[in-house]
Amino acid sequence: MDLNVSAFRIVQQLTTETKGNKRSLAGRAGGSAGGPARAKKLTPERRKEIAKKANEARWKAD
Repeated sequence: MDLNVSAFRIVQQLTTETKGNKRSLAGRAGGSAGGPARAKKLTPERRKEIAKKANEARWKAD
């Protein structure tokens, strides 16, 4: 087998997503549903506190 063909197959295997990995798919689905559900439960004041804390962390000088 040609060295280039072998390298191509290795890179292809490492970079393609496996369709059989049900755990990662379930986690992704739960994460995309969990954020909006959590936001609905929070009061506007609490959401503001969380946003303020995130903003301070984002712009904190290193």
